[in-house]
Amino acid sequence: MVNWVHVAKEHLVHRLAKMAGLRRCTVGVDNAGTVMSVWAPKDKLPATADAAEATKKEARREAGRLSVVLIHGFAGDGIFTWVLQVGALAKHYDVYVPDLLFFGGSTSGDARRTPAFQAECVAAALRRLGVERCAAVGFSYGGFVAFGMAEVVCTGCSLPSMPRSTGEAMLRRLGAASFAELLLPDDAAGLRSLFAAGAYRKWSRWFPDFVLKDYLKLMIFNRKERAELLEGIVVSDKDAAAAPSFQQAAGPEGVPAKHQQGGALGDAGAAPRLQPLPHGVPAAAAATFDDNDGSGVRGGAASDQRACF
Repeated sequence: MVNWVHVAKEHLVHRLAKMAGLRRCTVGVDNAGTVMSVWAPKDKLPATADAAEATKKEARREAGRLSVVLIHGFAGDGIFTWVLQVGALAKHYDVYVPDLLFFGGSTSGDARRTPAFQAECVAAALRRLGVERCAAVGFSYGGFVAFGMAEVVCTGCSLPSMPRSTGEAMLRRLGAASFAELLLPDDAAGLRSLFAAGAYRKWSRWFPDFVLKDYLKLMIFNRKERAELLEGIVVSDKDAAAAPSFQQAAGPEGVPAKHQQGGALGDAGAAPRLQPLPHGVPAAAAATFDDNDGSGVRGGAASDQRACF
């Protein structure tokens, strides 16, 4: 029987990605069998190991365009999540779209299931592709991973966690008993609820059940491993890290911010605090990867937080 979501992914989603100049590749990142699947600019994919080293040297000589890394959430893989954005972004940036471990074509024999380990694997894959500086954009679960990448390279940047009370408040509002029930649905009704919770517009209500069932068959797999990933982001209120302060550029005046699920999920103090950037600090920050040390990642000095993603 034809899986229509598979047809759409292969003949529409992948075609749009290729039209944007991206190609899919797989990158081994450790000795535990960890393999990352990444959509990357076709002109940045070396054909051989020697060519890869030459690419890195060239990248060191020329800064080139900024590399942007798009990290997906729990409901799909990388390119399925970001396909509507890669075309516009690829006109100005080198776009990289990885599949996180146990999504898409990425897998690992390592037992670790934390966002920090996901971040290490994404960073290692990018490094092997010759990326030295990049801006990371994370959606949903991918936001935890993006913060994990910042933690790897930044001095004084701590990885946010979800306090149990905040998670319970979110689940009550969404009408789910657990994150596994919400994010790992096993029927069309559950998938429709997941899409409704994560999308501003209620477009999922128009999808027939057979399309949603095809999506479940194609996209929701590795359930055991994904359930373990969810356990890695929720901690007790006692163990939750203090809410860090982050800097961001202010948006245009007069442009309202909209969100379907506006309002606090729990204690307002538990949310990260966003502060305007001081004058002269660039809004887009970058991270630097370096193969010369054991970790493969190099951060800036304590006084220079521009090394953050």
